[in-house]
Amino acid sequence: MRTELASYGITNINGMLPQEIFSWENLFTIKGFLMMVVGGFMIGFGSRYAGGYTSGHAISGLSNLQLPSLIATCCFFIGGLIMANIILPIILSL
Repeated sequence: MRTELASYGITNINGMLPQEIFSWENLFTIKGFLMMVVGGFMIGFGSRYAGGYTSGHAISGLSNLQLPSLIATCCFFIGGLIMANIILPIILSL
């Protein structure tokens, strides 16, 4: 994990969170703005659009065999894979 983050220029990993991403100084950079503000709005929009949050659909909806929850959970996983493997490396390379 550290070697992958180092390839994006993130080397200051003290504690649980990398300081190059999660700090007040970096919030007002393009990378910080995209990660925190735009990401927060996207989570809120996705939760509202899907009619619930990931845990609610995955645990309660799937246990009740609801088709909309199955579709929402599959979309959450696909979105997470796309974000982690395609979009996040692009943002971290800025």
